[in-house]
Amino acid sequence: MSHRFLTRTGVFVASLAVASVVVFGFLAVLPGDPARVALGVNATPEAVAQLQKEFGTDRPLFAQYLGWMRGLVVGDFGRSYVTREAIGPQVIDRLGVTLWLVGAAMVIALLVAVPAGTVMAVRHRRLSGLVLSAFSQLGIAVPAFLTGVLAVAFFAVRLDWLPSGGYTPPAEDPVEFVRQLVLPATALGLAQAAILARYVRSAVLDVLREDYLRTARAKGLTPTRALLRHGLRNAAIPVSTVLGLQLATLLVGAIVVERVFVIPGLGSLLLDGVANRDLLLVQGVVMVLVIAVLVVNYAVELLYAAIDPRLRGTR
Repeated sequence: MSHRFLTRTGVFVASLAVASVVVFGFLAVLPGDPARVALGVNATPEAVAQLQKEFGTDRPLFAQYLGWMRGLVVGDFGRSYVTREAIGPQVIDRLGVTLWLVGAAMVIALLVAVPAGTVMAVRHRRLSGLVLSAFSQLGIAVPAFLTGVLAVAFFAVRLDWLPSGGYTPPAEDPVEFVRQLVLPATALGLAQAAILARYVRSAVLDVLREDYLRTARAKGLTPTRALLRHGLRNAAIPVSTVLGLQLATLLVGAIVVERVFVIPGLGSLLLDGVANRDLLLVQGVVMVLVIAVLVVNYAVELLYAAIDPRLRGTR
């Protein structure tokens, strides 16, 4: 177990290092000088040189990368090229908003996908299972932003049950916070629930064919009790892999959903940075998203041993 932990930790650290180089290198080679963009086309060469020195973009790329990495380690993302404000506090504030959205969406996805996928597997030859399977296929085809637009048109505009967008911190008004979170979290969660349900169905179908489940039923357990007691834990192993990928997908999908529902999250900050050509801000936000994805994948790797006792003794 300790060898497995050290190996996965080493892979995680190496992935972070490679990702940081890729993110920095990709944005560094983009055409355009941030200092000239900030000052405008009529800026004098002296003013551009002065601002380049202030931004630190007059240094060699390797020196810029090392300075950026040192800042990331201590949580200093630098200052925006456009607003000159510190990027770190902005990222932290927006990240909290996005995590609320992603967390709520994942809960909705699990609450829908696990029972739906299990029913689809148990009743795969019956009408109810076929109907649920058809709905899951439809859910996969419909993007989250379209679900959000339809939800706003129906529940916010037509029925006036829920607000169409916005964000209120939970500390200010918990009720309004929940009301504003329902539609975007549901739109984001249902899209992922449709995909996750297919994997749950496949995993449960594989478990239903195992000999140990037949033995449990031969000892007197009902099919449902045998599945709940002995089957779902084994089915959770392949599903947990997909769950890690789903969390990464939710982080990316939140970018569009936040725009649809006017939520001031990390996705909105990223899109604003792209629109304003604030490359240092974009660089910081993208790196935070990459770190979040890698942390999720790392946690999923370690979760294997907790779910499957057979992996605890492997090297």
